[in-house]
Amino acid sequence: MKLIVQIPCLNEEKTLPAVLKTIPKKIPGISEIEVLVINDGSKDKTVEIAKSLGVKHFVHHTRNKGLGLSFHDGVMRALELGADIVVNTDGDNQYPQESIAELVQPIVRGEADIVVADRQVQQIAHFSQFKKLLQRAGSRVVNMAAGTNIPDAASGFRAYSRESIIQLNTITRFSYCMETIIQAGNKRLAITSHPVVTNPKTRESRLFKSTPEHVLKSAAAIFRAYVMYRPYVLFVSIGLILAVAGLFPFFRYLWFLAQNTHGGHLQSLVLGSVLLIAAILSFALGVLADLTRINRILIEDQLTLAKRAHLSKK
Repeated sequence: MKLIVQIPCLNEEKTLPAVLKTIPKKIPGISEIEVLVINDGSKDKTVEIAKSLGVKHFVHHTRNKGLGLSFHDGVMRALELGADIVVNTDGDNQYPQESIAELVQPIVRGEADIVVADRQVQQIAHFSQFKKLLQRAGSRVVNMAAGTNIPDAASGFRAYSRESIIQLNTITRFSYCMETIIQAGNKRLAITSHPVVTNPKTRESRLFKSTPEHVLKSAAAIFRAYVMYRPYVLFVSIGLILAVAGLFPFFRYLWFLAQNTHGGHLQSLVLGSVLLIAAILSFALGVLADLTRINRILIEDQLTLAKRAHLSKK
């Protein structure tokens, strides 16, 4: 089996050598290990250093395009290089590359399609209690949307089988982490986790400028991915809430009408009508969204076949 270790990089000349030097040279069940560097618009000597340390495969972005697109372009290039397994790590050396050997074993044994490294967030010293709480809450929401049980859904240190990469289609450009788990869970891919101990912090995150920004963008990515696969749950829930809320004003109007109380209660009839119309519209949107979901599934099936056909020619 061939393993490609991909490393998204944005000005990582200081930390990239440590990453490259700690990537295992031999792994049980793996016959070939190669490194792929995704240069996401670096302005320093990241590429030169990578080449000097033996890296032969690159994906170059002339400007910074973000982690999501870097991941997408990286795994597609890895497939073209013949990867049976792709491991994604980071250029800032936050992840322990020494653990790659253990990370890929569930895939080597045929027990999993995706393995997500569990950073054991509670043990990370530079994470505040608030950030640890957000990580747990975010993972819980993702697991609910995906039907999985991954303790650290935000971890970018992961191993993917070739087949899982072919089936996954990332849309979000902020970060692929949440979206790929939700997609994989809804596509019934086998996902598991493996505990690791992260390296000391080397720099601040470049993915977001503040915790509120990270929360908002992550929430948007989770919501978007969830609606793609379960839109009927959202719209039917909203419709039921509006329908129930719309009945109360009608009951109020009928109550006063039965009491022979005239005048002053027409607003209840109007409010109830508006709420019930909104409920009907929500149900209609649910039907349209579900039809869109079905159409997306059919398109993804065609995309999967197109990927396989493209890769078979390589």
